[in-house]
Amino acid sequence: VLQLLRGVQRGSEDRKSSLGRLRWALQNKETQQKFVRLDGSIRTLIGLFTSSLADMQMEAARCLHELSHSSHPAVAEACLPVTSYLLTYLSGHSVEFTELCLYTLGNLVVESEAVRKQLLPQGIIPVLASCIQSPHEAVLEGLGYVLSQLLQAKEAPTEIVPLVLDSVLPQHMLRLVCSGLKAGTGAAVEFAWCLHYIVCSHTANAVLLSLGALPALTSLLLDMASEIPQDAPEGLELLVCPVLRCLSNLLAEETGCEGQIQDERLLIALFLILQSFFRQHPFIVQECLWLLNNLTADEPFFCSALLSLDLLPALLQLLPCSQMAGVLVLTVLCNIAEKGPAYCQQLHRQPALPLLLPALALPDPEVVGQCLELLHLLFLHCPEAAADFVRQGGHRALEQHQSTPELQERVRALLDMVGQPLGATTFGSCHAALSAF
Repeated sequence: VLQLLRGVQRGSEDRKSSLGRLRWALQNKETQQKFVRLDGSIRTLIGLFTSSLADMQMEAARCLHELSHSSHPAVAEACLPVTSYLLTYLSGHSVEFTELCLYTLGNLVVESEAVRKQLLPQGIIPVLASCIQSPHEAVLEGLGYVLSQLLQAKEAPTEIVPLVLDSVLPQHMLRLVCSGLKAGTGAAVEFAWCLHYIVCSHTANAVLLSLGALPALTSLLLDMASEIPQDAPEGLELLVCPVLRCLSNLLAEETGCEGQIQDERLLIALFLILQSFFRQHPFIVQECLWLLNNLTADEPFFCSALLSLDLLPALLQLLPCSQMAGVLVLTVLCNIAEKGPAYCQQLHRQPALPLLLPALALPDPEVVGQCLELLHLLFLHCPEAAADFVRQGGHRALEQHQSTPELQERVRALLDMVGQPLGATTFGSCHAALSAF
């Protein structure tokens, strides 16, 4: 490594060759650490990186990019002097060179808080904002990568998100995400995750809502659902996931924004996505169910639509998919049951009870606990459901959990409720058991 560095420093005829060999050597973690400890190593690379010789400049950029992959803090901090030049060259003439600079920046900000603290005063956010109008997909994808790394930093909610919100980035990110089906999906995926991280900071939702994020992302989800039965673009699930999360998190805020998207097509889109992805990409099931949970949590419209569109059988089929899927399906059913007697009677008319009995037999206390909550709501608002439950042997399934410490009080309360003869299970007697829940 020392010989290669000296070959580069001497400016001999084979300097480019030495630089190329140095780049390959810097793929090794130990070599990276040894290189930055050599006197003048980074200074030499910066000199070539800022030179007027385009081929030397590109090779030096590749060497710096290899160094940026290091997870060792000393390597990232040794690269601190190059950050201002990386920002300057983002407006370079070569797409490949700009892309290299972006990914080098992205790698450095992941590993070092010192690098992030230096880049913010240097104006990294305004510089990135100026790049987002680029017509090149490769540049946009690299830009999305840098932003996503910045927005995941621990100081992002207080120091980075406010700067991003004050720039033109959010509206352009939203536009690029929503055009992801027509253009390449790489940049759209990166920016969708950026929007997700911004929403998770809980300081930006008002801004995103004012930009029309909710209807825009809903429309994108409808478009994606309609694309799936045909030849969907490769990697579409990578775009679906952050879009689902953004919508879920926006709806989770107490903004009343669920009223802005009273569109039953959203439910159909969710179930189309579930149907298409649950075998090859089962993680999408959980994301869809989180969104369905947030849609039905407070809003009767989506509870009614779920029942009127006859989507309940498809929802119940997801119960055995996984532990988390089971909990979320039961939570959605609880959201519906909480809306009162009319909803509980519809649940009772659907084949809900026979499918709940196997759920009660599961060894998972969280699934069983959510199942008990649902049964309580059904028995409370629909007394005939309690009688049917007993006729189907449900009380025996309940008795299996009487010795489980975290469940026994609720089990006992339910057994009290189903112990009443039909017609005597009034709201008064049910409320006597309510405190257990």
